[in-house]
Amino acid sequence: MKKETRLVEAGRKKQWTGGVVNPPVYHASTVVFDTVADMREAVRNRARSHMYYGRRGTPTHFALQDAMCELEGGVGCALYPSGLAAVTGAMLSFLESGDHLLMVDGAYEPTRTLCDGYLKNMGVETTYYDPLIGSGISELIRDNTRMVFVESPCSLTMEVQDVPAIAKAAHDKGAIVLMDNTWGTPFNFKPFEHGVDVSIQAATKYIVGHSDAMLGTATANEKCWDQLREMSLQLGYCAAPDDVYLGLRGLRTMGLRLEQHEENALKVADWLASRPEVDHVRHPALESCPGHEFFKRDFLGSCGLFSFVMTDNYKESQLTPMLDNMELFKMGFSWGGYESLILPAHGLDKNRTAVKWQAKGPLVRLHIGLENADDLIEDLEKGFARIDN
Repeated sequence: MKKETRLVEAGRKKQWTGGVVNPPVYHASTVVFDTVADMREAVRNRARSHMYYGRRGTPTHFALQDAMCELEGGVGCALYPSGLAAVTGAMLSFLESGDHLLMVDGAYEPTRTLCDGYLKNMGVETTYYDPLIGSGISELIRDNTRMVFVESPCSLTMEVQDVPAIAKAAHDKGAIVLMDNTWGTPFNFKPFEHGVDVSIQAATKYIVGHSDAMLGTATANEKCWDQLREMSLQLGYCAAPDDVYLGLRGLRTMGLRLEQHEENALKVADWLASRPEVDHVRHPALESCPGHEFFKRDFLGSCGLFSFVMTDNYKESQLTPMLDNMELFKMGFSWGGYESLILPAHGLDKNRTAVKWQAKGPLVRLHIGLENADDLIEDLEKGFARIDN
């Protein structure tokens, strides 16, 4: 089954849908039983997509969990109320006091805050590593290294990691590999084919796709699923049924949306690469992006998120005239919806600790939405003109 067809078919078992196209939205806390035998049967099967208690899932949840496993390739999927909750729930499922964590230096900022805050307080030591380290990460793995976390490409600076090489080095020394696969999506990157043990999605982004729901997923292989499932339940995580439904609905059109995001983004990226204000463009599909060779080898496509670096003629403070009151691009702390966004990056020189951030000009991250690309280019061109004037 081709990936476009699988997006339509995944998670649509008749036992979840009842024979209609989309599964009903179950609003449920208590599940009631008529007999002791029925209740005991539910207890015995509570870890096997069986109605037992609302927090442990309903057919609405089971449908999305099934779909994510079909699309990403794992054996089980846990649902969370946000992408960050998925990162937190997955990491806390495996880390204990005294463990050592290897975290990519270009990670999503709230992930880094989690490492430097709560994880540090609970006795987990974090070492940040160069996103482009590849198999060299083996030199950083200690006897107590429990986890290696990858995010490819990185959240702002877009380095594409050599995930298979990192995963092999980690597994050779007994560590597990978690990946934030939000950029790649289940459509364009198959994490378990590249050695990942747990794949995390901020489903808020491309899976929901319309900037109107918060949702996270963590899909695990056979080795990690039981522990991820039970620990996430012990921590009390669950996702709202309406948001899960929106995630399921978004999946069905995600392939078409991603194709348009990709087409638009590449057109804008190529235009930016020709601009005198731009030092270089960090789009994984372009050779100017660090780790481009791993994108070509491992990914099935790209999306609408990328960055560009201004030349050293510009300072961060000079971006304000460009960013203020753009017609189509708006500033906002998310991406993956149908709308275009623009975001200046702050503090990269301070946040990076493994490898010093070298770019002398400011970095700007774009999410290219579903508008006409020529209109987006015109909006950016006017923005550059406001800086230059």
